[in-house]
Amino acid sequence: MRDSGNARVLSDAQVQQFIRDGFLRIDAAFAREVADQGRSILWRDTGCDESDPATWTKPVIRLGMYGQEPFVRAANTPVLHQAFDQLVGPGRWLPRTNLGTFPIRFPSSDDPGDAGWHIDTSFPPEIVDPGDFLNWRVNVTSRGRALLMLFLFSDVGQNDAPTRIRVGSHLDVARTLAPAGDAGLSLRELAANGLAESVARPEIPATGEAGTVYLCHPFLVHAAQPHRGARPRFLAQPPLLPAESFRLDRRDGAYSPVEQAIRMALGQDRLEDTDRFP
Repeated sequence: MRDSGNARVLSDAQVQQFIRDGFLRIDAAFAREVADQGRSILWRDTGCDESDPATWTKPVIRLGMYGQEPFVRAANTPVLHQAFDQLVGPGRWLPRTNLGTFPIRFPSSDDPGDAGWHIDTSFPPEIVDPGDFLNWRVNVTSRGRALLMLFLFSDVGQNDAPTRIRVGSHLDVARTLAPAGDAGLSLRELAANGLAESVARPEIPATGEAGTVYLCHPFLVHAAQPHRGARPRFLAQPPLLPAESFRLDRRDGAYSPVEQAIRMALGQDRLEDTDRFP
């Protein structure tokens, strides 16, 4: 399934955009018919009736982990594998065997209760309760996470609770994490001290047609929002897992774009220098 070869699906300009802005949108990353098949499975498991909005009684229903054929196909298209190679590095990532959690958002005037700005943490604490999500941690080399990904399984417009993205915020987070070294910071510590650095960043919504995938730097600050549209939004948000740790001091200088973005944030690279990775 993993046969990306040496193909390049991302232009140099797109790779530079990823380093600078922290994300890329790939349209038609997987087929609409695959999205339709996956959404049919998800509708069944919500316990709601697709044709009866009166049964859509919650602002969000979370489902996972989904490893049926449509979800595995969506996660492992040649386009995505080639993009993973370009952004993370050949041999440096692991193929997905499922698509993780689906936060399915329904039209509602109620507060979904999970719309705060955050980044996705990637490893548990060693001492305090690992069951407390706010104690999970992230460090400057993004231990345990190569990319944040958003898989759109339904058409998502401006009013359909698109994920909000702070453009360029991954650079702020990298600078906040650097002094904490390998131990990193918990989400609670980041929320208290680090994410304010990104408040002034421009915000964009992760909209697109079913089959669109957003590939995001693991430090990108993002948030959910209430659904003000008419049809439920179906989205998966799995990580791309690393096959090896990111490094910020490679002797051969073969830094991936994810690493280059971190180095640029720390003043070790300039944007015009971040084109060395094949």
